[in-house]
Amino acid sequence: MEIAVLSGKGGTGKTSITASFASLLPKLVLVDCDVDAANLHIVMRPNTLQESIYVSGHTATIDYSICTHCGVCVDYCRFEAIFNNNGTITIDEIACDGCKLCSRVCPQQAIHMIQNDKSRWYVSQISHGAMVHARLAPGEENSGKLVQKIREEAKKIADQESVQIILLDGPPGTGCPVISTLTGVDIVVCVTEPSRSAFHDLQRLVELVQQFDIPMYVIINKFNIYAELTETICQWCKQQQIPIIAKIPFDTQIVESMIACTSIVDYAPDSITSIEIKQAIHTILKQHGITY
Repeated sequence: MEIAVLSGKGGTGKTSITASFASLLPKLVLVDCDVDAANLHIVMRPNTLQESIYVSGHTATIDYSICTHCGVCVDYCRFEAIFNNNGTITIDEIACDGCKLCSRVCPQQAIHMIQNDKSRWYVSQISHGAMVHARLAPGEENSGKLVQKIREEAKKIADQESVQIILLDGPPGTGCPVISTLTGVDIVVCVTEPSRSAFHDLQRLVELVQQFDIPMYVIINKFNIYAELTETICQWCKQQQIPIIAKIPFDTQIVESMIACTSIVDYAPDSITSIEIKQAIHTILKQHGITY
């Protein structure tokens, strides 16, 4: 079973809650799908076992020793990434989409495609199982494909190790890497907070998840900082028939646990926050017939 923890915006406490879920499960495969800004490894402190290169795409480059500056590539480039700069054909690496068309139409075969290979993905060991995570290098693209890659690796490990649960820490928002995280999962946990922006983004996220017809739960973090808006969120979730499985208070111990690079359930296991998180994961597992 795959459980994805998502949030419509960053800063809601999604990763802290995911880390706590991971600490409470005796055996799992943990996946950090937020490849653009991965930080779950800071809390989980995994021991890296395998590092692999991820090729995110290609960029065109010109061999000026054979280029005749004929301009054929300029005419064919749909992205306006190639231009004539005072008689010299030049490629804008930022605008280049890596489609390879210029290299195919060049009559001198002077254009070559260079792999964008600075990104990495990792298989690591944590105290309760395995962790698969990645780092998309600055400026490189195809984060959705990288999410797909590490999810595939996580499924292989889960099958090999007979692990029941794959826990996904998804990226914030509703973009391509979020869709790659959602596809094929069994349960989604949406983490929000009582702010206007978070509520708005929760609504957008729920609309997206509903298109996938996936069972969904909501956790309201820092619920007591704005009681009126918390009640509005609760009423909206009730209208949408989405269970709220935890209301977590603002807790300075969460900040302390982050500084200590550990989850709140390990740092302060008897705190109200830890009790709420424990009850939340227990509710999910019970309702879906998973016992540990």
